[in-house]
Amino acid sequence: MPLKKSALQFSALPFRLQDGILSVLLITSRETGRWVIPKGWPEKDLTPAEVAAHEAYEEAGLKGRVAGQPVASFDYQKRLDNGKRRLCTVLVFPLEVEEELAAWPEQHQRRRQWVAPAEAAGRVAELGLKHLFTQLAENAETRQALQAACAPVSKTDTDD
Repeated sequence: MPLKKSALQFSALPFRLQDGILSVLLITSRETGRWVIPKGWPEKDLTPAEVAAHEAYEEAGLKGRVAGQPVASFDYQKRLDNGKRRLCTVLVFPLEVEEELAAWPEQHQRRRQWVAPAEAAGRVAELGLKHLFTQLAENAETRQALQAACAPVSKTDTDD
């Protein structure tokens, strides 16, 4: 019997650099309270990166610059309302946080917390996400790539 195709979701990896120290933002899931990053299903008329940024706003009250391309992916088992589980593949888009709102749509359903990547790796359950946080904690090049992915496109002399 062929394997069932996984469902696709898009996720924001909220991060900030303060005094050269990288922090990532985790939120709690609504159903189980486990630590996760904002993610959601594809939406008509939005690019995957825009979906990731929109979920960061709704679930965590964050605004910032989102990368146009994912930097990682991971798989997890999504528990559906009917009690069944479905394999989901999540594409991860870095989001350099520029603003953290005091009020946001899901503020009464979730908690949010800034942590070091090594601590994030210890809190999340998804192995692929755990691996990404471990790479961020241990590899300066991975941290630099995260920030570079969100850098604004510079204008050239011909763009006047």
